[in-house]
Amino acid sequence: MRSLLALLVLSLTGIVLGQEGTLHRRTFLYVGQTYTTSGNSTIAANQMYVERLTPAKVTRPLPLLFIHGLGMTGTNFLNTPDGRLGWADYFLSQGFELYIIDQPSRARSPWQASVNGPQMVTDVLSTEERFTAVQLFNIWPQARLHTQWPGNGTKGDPTFDKFFASTVPSLSDSGEEATYIKHAGSELIDQIGPVIVVTHSQAGEFGWVLGDARPKQVKAIVALEPFGPPFVNAIFPPFTPQRIYGLTDIPIAYDPPITQASDIARVVVSENPGLNYTCFQQAHPARKLINLVHIPVLVVTSEASYHAVYDNCSVNYLRAAGVSVDHIPLSDAGIHGNGHMFFMEKNNLQIAEQVIQPWISKIHA
Repeated sequence: MRSLLALLVLSLTGIVLGQEGTLHRRTFLYVGQTYTTSGNSTIAANQMYVERLTPAKVTRPLPLLFIHGLGMTGTNFLNTPDGRLGWADYFLSQGFELYIIDQPSRARSPWQASVNGPQMVTDVLSTEERFTAVQLFNIWPQARLHTQWPGNGTKGDPTFDKFFASTVPSLSDSGEEATYIKHAGSELIDQIGPVIVVTHSQAGEFGWVLGDARPKQVKAIVALEPFGPPFVNAIFPPFTPQRIYGLTDIPIAYDPPITQASDIARVVVSENPGLNYTCFQQAHPARKLINLVHIPVLVVTSEASYHAVYDNCSVNYLRAAGVSVDHIPLSDAGIHGNGHMFFMEKNNLQIAEQVIQPWISKIHA
């Protein structure tokens, strides 16, 4: 009885097996479901899994909606591959309610072969050279600065193996994914009300899409190394046109209005042929992203990521379009050595505490 009581006390204080955690309630929901004919019957498609984490005491007026990147799932934010606390626990401890999704057609948001487009998978080499062991490949100049991944970042290392096991197939067409996210994400925001959207990488596009679709409900966007740069990929192929609406693959509202992507006139402002990088901006005078101009945005870029090459280009595109953007390179905040997956690296909680949380608190003081 005494040992059972002790276990209960430990659980209620959020301490389990020596790891501090945050007492919370976990529920889930699905949004965005449509029905489609399959043979003589009907199946569900395009539904999006949403995990809702509610701390014992909610003290923040706005919840956080986390949207993961390509090949990933919402587990990115729960804990780190080497077993440390993740951002979910940190923000729960700060009194935020959290909504963490699996993108449609991925993981717990099922892919339907008869409805959805083809999928792509993440391979070991691209994971090592882009995310976990970038310092060994030195594909871009800043890569040599990478020191914060927990482990050596290569296949066979226990932390890498656990991380790679969490990767999943993703839709090959970003425009298709953006369309599903717009539908399901808008439905989710309609249900939960005003929200702060936190995006990573591929999901950067979805922050602009949801802000455009629900400008009165999206109160801020935190974009962790968002999908970019404008109009065409850099560093990694394919180098064919991407994000044809500037920073999105599907239309969002501009002022003056556009009728097609080619209405957005663009000019080259810088380029680096060695990195297959060209920075495009709108030709002057730039059209405004009219539904995003009243939404404060934070863009965070790590020191050693490939995004260090071009996030400035994405930020300048947003600013020229009238969007209020604070851009914080982590090195400017005295935080060094991080790569693209910095929210699960060794100093992940330092970044949450010293960069993300102060910005959110400042804009919603």
